[in-house]
Amino acid sequence: MAVEKRLDLVKVAAQAKPPVCKIMDYGKYKFELSKKEKEAKKKQKIINVKEVRLSLNIEEHDLSVKANNAIKFLSKGDKVKVSLRFKGREMGYTKLGYEVMEKFTALIVDAGTVEKKPNLEGRNMTMFLSPKNA
Repeated sequence: MAVEKRLDLVKVAAQAKPPVCKIMDYGKYKFELSKKEKEAKKKQKIINVKEVRLSLNIEEHDLSVKANNAIKFLSKGDKVKVSLRFKGREMGYTKLGYEVMEKFTALIVDAGTVEKKPNLEGRNMTMFLSPKNA
């Protein structure tokens, strides 16, 4: 029957007894599947992770400039990783690092929310921010 209609005989369920087959244009079927996959890819949004690096002894103006950069990233829909690296004897003042992170969070509170609170991993303290509308 498939040869008469110039179509393909496709096994739908090979495990079933008897095997289930379908007469269809397999090339057209594959084309439609790829078209659906392309449409799905167009609709999904790719979220990038941008990084803002701070230091323990950062000045107010520098902190506000970094916060403005983070707000710009968040407004575009990207996530932001805020990292603070401790150098040398600064490891003894990790509480100051948490304070810097809190100040930073207070500056960007309108544009984003804290997704992952600041935590210390080795010499780095990291915090993740996500856009407010997400």
